[in-house]
Order: sequence, then structure tokens, then C-alpha cells
Amino acid sequence: MSALVTVITALTIVGCQSGYQGQLLGVQDRPSWNVIIPYGTIYIPSGQLHIGPSDQDINNAYTQRMKSVSIHGFYMDDTEITNNEYRQFVYWTRDSVAAKLLGDPYVIDPGNGTEVIDWREVQKIDWADPDEEIVDALEEMFVTEDQRFWGKKELDVSKLIYEYWWIDYRKAANQKKNKQQIPRVDGDHDGVFQREYLNIYPDTLVWVRDFTYSMNDPMTKKYFWHPAYDDYPVVGISWPQAKAFSVWRSKFWNDFRASRGEVAYEDFRLPTEGEWEYASRGGKDLSPYPWGGPYVRNTKGCILANFKPGRGDYPEDGGFYTVRADAYWPNDYGLYNMAGNVAEWCSSSFYENAYSFYHDLQPEIDYRYEADDNETMKRKVTRGGSWKDIGHYIQTGTRHWEYADSAKSYIGFRNVQTFLGRSIND
Repeated sequence: MSALVTVITALTIVGCQSGYQGQLLGVQDRPSWNVIIPYGTIYIPSGQLHIGPSDQDINNAYTQRMKSVSIHGFYMDDTEITNNEYRQFVYWTRDSVAAKLLGDPYVIDPGNGTEVIDWREVQKIDWADPDEEIVDALEEMFVTEDQRFWGKKELDVSKLIYEYWWIDYRKAANQKKNKQQIPRVDGDHDGVFQREYLNIYPDTLVWVRDFTYSMNDPMTKKYFWHPAYDDYPVVGISWPQAKAFSVWRSKFWNDFRASRGEVAYEDFRLPTEGEWEYASRGGKDLSPYPWGGPYVRNTKGCILANFKPGRGDYPEDGGFYTVRADAYWPNDYGLYNMAGNVAEWCSSSFYENAYSFYHDLQPEIDYRYEADDNETMKRKVTRGGSWKDIGHYIQTGTRHWEYADSAKSYIGFRNVQTFLGRSIND
């Protein structure tokens, strides 16, 4: 028996690793890796910051105690996600639903074994003037005749459902199967793979719903669709919709890379609360505003962000509602509107005293809430303040929250992507 083992071992060495000459060289056919900064993002290097109030805020100081934390490097969108960028996601979902109804060919996704659309074979649809035959085949995507306004045939946006999978790594890590074995995320899933279906169309009615005794109908009718607002931040997006957009963007990016035989990047996602605050300070630790501070005006008296100045002179800062996503000067990292314009969703769940039990290494609390959970468990952190907020809320250290399943006319988001490696200079 021992002789047989020796022969097999010898054959393995000669047959599989004959080019190594007995040396520990590592696997030699590994794919090449080149750092590419995703379009529209800024590299934020690893570093340390003191989270907590950046101004004399006695009440918040009791729950937001100053703490030193370390943040790993990442890429961050230099602006909030705009209407036109989010519209690309809406159109992709629309075309996906149409492709399924038209019976376009599917292929098997090797990631989870599900069927996905083979975009190389999908029929091209001219949505501005579609063929009558295609319109008939897609009848269920349109508003029924009795619901049409002035008889105009329009898409039923409630049918724009995005389906996606995500992996619950916390559940995988906590599964107690075999103590000698790392929990698996493939094969025997045991609920580790989570499947979600979500309507991803923005809630355009937020402009009317958010304000009583205020006439904002034109924003409801035009803000998401009119080209005048293409480069303005998208609003009316709930936390799950922002998460779904991040999943779609990651898949869209990595599918393209795979088609070119290139290695996948880390996924896009919402920033943690710590990442957002670290980026907003622009390398200026303890600064109350992204530009430093301590004032909201420069030496010429010009307001430096889009918020509610004074007692409510909304247009004084150059805006009225939102402004272009690249308005005003960026901070020292090159990030625009980290104060004001729209508040931004973070991945973190909101707890008043979170800083008391945050880890000092890449801190994060992300509670996976369920639909029937208490409302307090559905609170997600929002940062940066918005066009309707007073100066306190646009400070880098101010924490706020909103219910994850709600959408507002003053909340948007931007994505981050973890940098793979120690430093971009390596």
C-alpha cells in the first residue's frame, strides 16, 4: 500500500507541477489584475477618524461619544446618483420584463443556477414607436384602457419588478454545522442565499406627500423624467431600492468584465455610516463641514451648500429644491454635496447609542429587518442633510435616520466599492 501511495504522489508531482522544479512558486496561471477606478468615483485612502459631534452639541454628546475608528480604503461616487443614472436601471428592468414576455432566450447563471436573459439575443424595441405586434405581446406592461389619461398608452410602472439574489454572510458565519468546517455559501445553502423581488420605480408623489399646504405638483410631474433634471439627484428612493440599484450596478459592471475575460471587482454598495463620515470630512479630522468650517459661508458671504439658510430663505443658496449633483465646490477628496442637496442613505442601521458598542475596525451595524419587525428596527442612517434642512443637519458629525421602507423628496444615495488591496499606490 505504501508503495502505491508513493507512485501516485510521484506521478502527481511530475504530471501537474513539472515546471516548478520543486520550488514553492504559487499557482502560475493566475489571471492578471489591474486597478481600474470605476467611472465617476473617487479613491478614498484608508485612514482613521474621530466619529462623534464636531460642534458643541451637549445633548448628542451623551449618545454620540467621541471615538477613534479606522476605515479601509474604498471608491465613492463623486456625486449623488442622478435621475439619469437611475433611469438606466429603470430602463434595464423594463427591457428585462419585456424580454421575458417576448420569450427571448435565457441562459443559466453559473452563480446561482437561475435563468437569466441572454442579452446578445434580445429583440431591440423602439419604445418611442414600438411595432404594433410587439405592443400586443407586451399588453400587460401597459396601463389598462380604463386607466389611461387622455387615452395615452403608458407603461404601468408597478410592473417594473427587479429580481435579485444576495448572500447573507452573517448567517453563513453563524451557522453551527460542523465545528471543523467553515459554513458554505454554495451547494447546501441553508437559507444563506436570499432572493428578493422589488418594484424599483421612484415614488414621484413624494413631492406632494412630504409637504402639507405646499404646491409642489410640477416637481411630481417633471422631476424624474424631464431632461432639465437629468443631472439632479434622484429622490423618492427607499433603502431597499437603493440596495437593489447597487446589486444591479455590480452585476452590470462585472458581467461586462467577464465578457472580456477580466477578473470581477468587489460589489458596489451603500456606504457604512463610518465610511460616509470619513469621506465627507475630506481628510480634515474633526471638521464640522466638508469644506472645514466653522461657517456655512465663505469670506465673500457666499453660501457653500444647498440647505435651508437663516429662517427659510430657500433660494438664497442658489437653489430652491435640489440642485445639480455637481453643484458647489467639492471637498478635498473631490466629493460633491456631502453637505446638503439630498440626505443620503447609509447601509447602517440606526441606534442612538451605536458609538458605545461600535468596533473601532471598519465599524458597522446592519440589522436585517423583517417586514413584521417593530418600526424602530427599520431605521436606517441618513447623512449629510438636505435642501430643506437647517445648518445643523449638514454637519459631518450629525446623525439622522429614516425608515428603510419609506421614500422622501429629500433623500438620495451614492455608492461605494471597497478597494481590493492595501493602497492604490501598491
